[in-house]
Amino acid sequence: MSRVRDAMVPDPITLDAAASAQEAGERLSDPGVRAVLVCDEGTLVGVITRKTLVRKVVAAGLPPSGTQLGDIAEPPIFTLDAEQDLEHAFRELEERDLERVPVTASGRLVGILSRSVVQRRLAEDEPPVEDDA
Repeated sequence: MSRVRDAMVPDPITLDAAASAQEAGERLSDPGVRAVLVCDEGTLVGVITRKTLVRKVVAAGLPPSGTQLGDIAEPPIFTLDAEQDLEHAFRELEERDLERVPVTASGRLVGILSRSVVQRRLAEDEPPVEDDA
């Protein structure tokens, strides 16, 4: 049976909890980046989005270069365990309408799972449908 570990993208790009909000802002300036994962020695601390920066730094009047991500990171909405059954994980992603989710093992960030990748993976595992023509 396939596990989340088998379909995840390992070693996602992260920022350290001691990194500044300015560094997160620079990463988030890329239109393809919607969120930055924040880790402290490999342990997932939280997530930073553009909204996080606006609410917790700009609106609060804090200096972006002096604000550490560990102080403002928000807990992830949802995570998956690396050993979880892949089909069950896909159903959870569908139900929660989530596209990309951090994958952890004993609290440590080990990858990212994308719903579209899982969908393709599960489709590949399905036996072909035979025509009765």
